[in-house]
Amino acid sequence: MIGYGDRARAQCEVVRLFRETHPDLPLLNQGTISSKIEAQYREMVHVRKVPSERQAVVDDDTKLNLLLALEENPITPARQLARDIIS
Repeated sequence: MIGYGDRARAQCEVVRLFRETHPDLPLLNQGTISSKIEAQYREMVHVRKVPSERQAVVDDDTKLNLLLALEENPITPARQLARDIIS
């Protein structure tokens, strides 16, 4: 397993070293150091959360209705209008 610092280490050693080096950060547990995170680090060279690429699918009629509602009520927030249209 890739470990903390300059060489490969066991999970428990990585946790111990991280806690010693960063006592001000939230505690890291062995579950956090997993093969999934290791694979992400090897692939992306970071372990930050990657946002999902999924987007809501909205049909053309709903988009048109939202634009018309915005034109009629420019002060009302678009999210509120969208909620009203969808419900």
